[in-house]
Amino acid sequence: MPRPALLRKSFFARSVHDVAPDLIGATLHLDGVGGIIVEVEAYHHTDPAAHSYGGQTARNAVMFGPPGFVYVYRSYGIHWCVNVVCEETGSASAVLIRALEPTDGVDKMRRRRGLDVARMLCSGPGKLTQALGITHAHNGLALDKAPFELRARRFEPEIAIGVRIGITKAAEMPWRYGLKGSKFLSKPFRG
Repeated sequence: MPRPALLRKSFFARSVHDVAPDLIGATLHLDGVGGIIVEVEAYHHTDPAAHSYGGQTARNAVMFGPPGFVYVYRSYGIHWCVNVVCEETGSASAVLIRALEPTDGVDKMRRRRGLDVARMLCSGPGKLTQALGITHAHNGLALDKAPFELRARRFEPEIAIGVRIGITKAAEMPWRYGLKGSKFLSKPFRG
């Protein structure tokens, strides 16, 4: 069976609300370590929870650039989070990758996370970046070039939709998407 196509910048040059659910089931790797995307959240520039909402800063500048690039930031001064920039240049919208089902480089992930349980390796945005080795050094890199590899999904997933988690502003927006029934989610979907 041939490998799924690499997702190019044109994939991301669409509404963040179209890209986010289309990422469920895609595979994300950094230097060969990664897995199947099972959970994401959309952040539109009109959204008070988006880092771009207050305008461009040194921290969020990548969000204002072209689509198909990685925006990495430190959350609560503790762990890194990885986002993919969407829409046209200047839109400043992105999709947060919240969780992966680990499939490749699992031993490396276990060493990085100090855990053995596969379900816990990438079940949250900070866990995922630690497991894959994503840091601020990756901020601004293209998703369609090494060290990243992002490929289209092999199957049509059943997608769960719910409110975003871990935020206080616009927390009621149903912009969290996940692979229905996945045991690798950061938190189960209600209903």
